[in-house]
Amino acid sequence: MTEPLRFAARLNAFKLGLPGKPGLDEILARVARVADLRSADLNYPDHLEGLTPKQALGALQRYGIALNGLAMRYYGHAGFRLGAFTNPDPSVRRAAIDQTKHGLDALAEMGGNLMTLWMGQDGVDYAFQGNYGRMWDDTIAAMAEVADHNPGLDISVEYKPNEPRAFALMPDLATTLLALDEIGRANTGVTLDFCHLLFAGEIPARSAVMAARRSRILGIHLNDGYGKRDDGLMVGSVHPVQTVEFFVELQRQGPMGAIYFDTFPDHSGVDPVAEAGTNIAMTRRLWAIAERLAADKDLAAATAAQDAARCTAIVAAALYAR
Repeated sequence: MTEPLRFAARLNAFKLGLPGKPGLDEILARVARVADLRSADLNYPDHLEGLTPKQALGALQRYGIALNGLAMRYYGHAGFRLGAFTNPDPSVRRAAIDQTKHGLDALAEMGGNLMTLWMGQDGVDYAFQGNYGRMWDDTIAAMAEVADHNPGLDISVEYKPNEPRAFALMPDLATTLLALDEIGRANTGVTLDFCHLLFAGEIPARSAVMAARRSRILGIHLNDGYGKRDDGLMVGSVHPVQTVEFFVELQRQGPMGAIYFDTFPDHSGVDPVAEAGTNIAMTRRLWAIAERLAADKDLAAATAAQDAARCTAIVAAALYAR
């Protein structure tokens, strides 16, 4: 048996249907209604608006929810639309770096150890818009400075091909691993978002293997989609077989943190409490199937022989047996 699963909430998913601009307590009260959803990631600075780190931690504790980590969001400076770490204006780049350091200080004060960086603003929309070498160098320097701010905290890079920029600076696993290699800091790693992997044209299980070979898998964001955009659909709703294969590889990698459900109930007006419960139930079911398949000698032999028909038959029997 692998370690017990832990699940983390995307807090913004639980805003759906709440009036006005709900505060952290209102959101967490809703999260607490979901059995087994006992961790959460907070966006920084959004979810700490008007709160000290200790007050935010107190809110989590009131509802019996553990802090999984913080995720940086660069909304507070209008200039970030043109990039955070890649911005052509040195003062804007400095603002992004300093904001990230403030986020790390808040994370440390709250007793957490994982900061996720999704650099959605860093990229280009037009040919000739970017000095690609300079943008890359600026990003590597910024991330190295951020990683050095508190070496006891983990910095995880979450890659995505595009959105909101037409082309992201960190669009796929290979580029991200190159960046982490150049950064050269032991407290860095990668976050694998299932939808982003599909969006990038990757095989999720293969990405897990390669990420673990060259870096550390620090975060797992689970969801599903059609591979054309960041759909954020419920777990296993489109790619159950690839989800199981992904789980098999994660189990082989050993201990991991909480599984974070990066799903978007607002797209279809789904009840976020029901959606989260469905995500947990599906994850548990597919995880258990993955455990059985990981120990299946017939499947191991079929995979070794690259026997696609036999592999498919064995997996289908495990997934769809009556």
